[in-house]
Amino acid sequence: MNFLKKNYGWMIVTLIAILPLFIIINMINIDFSNGLTITLIESAASDGKTTLEMLYHISGEFAIRWMTAVLSCTPFFILFGINNLYVRQSMGIATAVWSFIHFVIFLVAEGFLETFTQVNYIAGFIAILILIPLFFTSNKKSMRRLKKNWKKLQRLAYVAISLSLLHIVLLDKTWLIYAVIVGLGFIIRIPVVKDKFIKLRLNKTRNKLSIQ
Repeated sequence: MNFLKKNYGWMIVTLIAILPLFIIINMINIDFSNGLTITLIESAASDGKTTLEMLYHISGEFAIRWMTAVLSCTPFFILFGINNLYVRQSMGIATAVWSFIHFVIFLVAEGFLETFTQVNYIAGFIAILILIPLFFTSNKKSMRRLKKNWKKLQRLAYVAISLSLLHIVLLDKTWLIYAVIVGLGFIIRIPVVKDKFIKLRLNKTRNKLSIQ
């Protein structure tokens, strides 16, 4: 029971992150009869998209959604006083995993050299490279080993989200909602704005306690 109490947030994030994988699994056919053969099920796509386009869409969307969620954790804490570092770490892991899936799908479809043919591909590739060290240091052991440098390293997430937004803007995808959320998050982080929100939150808490 203690384990569940301490880790329920991490487990919820993990479950939410895993569920869309079943959509992807239903779009591919894995055959072991003649070695390992993986093929796409073309009838699995919808909205006029091919299966490959749908795989691009699903993996890319979930990667940017999780990245936006990670960067919203600090503003959420400022506004509501709720913070769980390990939930944030699990969100970061989900971001990296979905980004890696997105990149692997691209490599299988287009090949590695295609990565350097367009600005949006290069931006996405650099974001992937940044996520690699973030992914492997999202654990308690790395926090203890890196100490203050751990937070400095994790700030690279801001660069990754900026490059990811550039990636989807240049691809003419639905990017505005993510830009708005991230932009509001940065505004809330501004020291003057942050202090006002924290003061307002603390005053509300004190008022509730005095009423009780």
